[in-house]
Amino acid sequence: MFVDEVEIKVEAGNGGDGCTAFRREKYISMGGPYGGNGGHGSDIIFKVDEGLHTLLDLRYQKTIKGKKGENGRGKNQHGKGAEPIIIKVPLGTVVTDIDTGFIIADLSKKGQEELIAKGGRGGRGNTAFKTQTNTAPDYSENGEEGEHKNLKVEVKMLADVGLVGLPSVGKSTIISMVSKSKPKIAAYHFTTLNPNLGVTKSTDGRSFVMADLPGLIEGASHGEGLGDKFLRHIERTKVIAHVIDMSASELRDPYEDYILINKELKDFNEKLIKKPQIIIANKMDIPGAKENLDEFKKKIDKDIEIFEVSAATAKGLQKVVDRLADLVDEIPNNPLYEESQIESHVLYKFKKEEPFTITRDADGTWVISGKEVERIFKMTKFSSDEAAYKFAKKLRRMGIDDKLEEMGIEEGDQVRILNFYFDYKN
Repeated sequence: MFVDEVEIKVEAGNGGDGCTAFRREKYISMGGPYGGNGGHGSDIIFKVDEGLHTLLDLRYQKTIKGKKGENGRGKNQHGKGAEPIIIKVPLGTVVTDIDTGFIIADLSKKGQEELIAKGGRGGRGNTAFKTQTNTAPDYSENGEEGEHKNLKVEVKMLADVGLVGLPSVGKSTIISMVSKSKPKIAAYHFTTLNPNLGVTKSTDGRSFVMADLPGLIEGASHGEGLGDKFLRHIERTKVIAHVIDMSASELRDPYEDYILINKELKDFNEKLIKKPQIIIANKMDIPGAKENLDEFKKKIDKDIEIFEVSAATAKGLQKVVDRLADLVDEIPNNPLYEESQIESHVLYKFKKEEPFTITRDADGTWVISGKEVERIFKMTKFSSDEAAYKFAKKLRRMGIDDKLEEMGIEEGDQVRILNFYFDYKN
């Protein structure tokens, strides 16, 4: 089964908890803190596997979870970090964060690996908090939570040339004649249900990859028929080859077919219509095709190259292949995504967010929220008064106490962080 788009959730592993321990040996007085740090949690990494051509394996994995790092132990023993989770994907896979819309990774190179979700760091043991003024800290940290992301994963095939056209114009026949690809060919619409790739060779031995896409129909870019599902596969192509039935065997006007296909390409992605194009005038062995081609040439731009072929007999196909090989060599490998899109992701990844926000529930409870304050809360072990005091000191240092007082909080009011309630004391 060909699966080229899935939506999954990834949860990187949490860091292991730090340990609170003290050195207690008979002949060592004032042994001091002896708790080790926790290990880091599993990262989620996507890696290109050239043997894969579909996302079928991911289709049945709704959630991918990383492992938690080992907890720290006494005697300053640090917990072992969890091994990363490696997810193998086909070449040409694009990973998008559904919640933000930003592209996380474009895996378009052989052997490429990308960090998709980062595992949490291990919590520090009490040894890490020892200072000259606090020689016996009685607290440690919980491990940091790993990143959680909702992802859209899609394959955008790496082909040099994309064959486009309406159903039954002969795309599958052409690719079967010029390569070793064996697509299903029959005398009815939508025979091609999945994209077919074929390696094609020019007369002088140069090779390139050609993609045959399922037939497009009007409205394909908006979800009609099969076309919208597979239009993404020509986004990486260098050249678009229009295959047009010049015999009008389906009682369609060849020029109107050409305009319709270009409209669908433009509606799907403005960049597609700007790619170099050639026209493959197919079925030229059928009576009436020559006259239709003459009329067609009068209506289109004179600079567009037209090649007369008969896919059924392979007549004229080698000339097309040779010209496509030239075009593929001439056109540089442009990135699928512009720098501005990559910059947007970088800015999102590293932009400074507000450390907290304060709101008030209908029952009068003051609610403190924000990634930074919630991260500090989750990593705090409230197992000792010293830990609670340290947490309160961090909140004060962040300016939360001042903000609450500015907003009118009073002694004894309830304050909530996540599901934890406590009374406010000045």
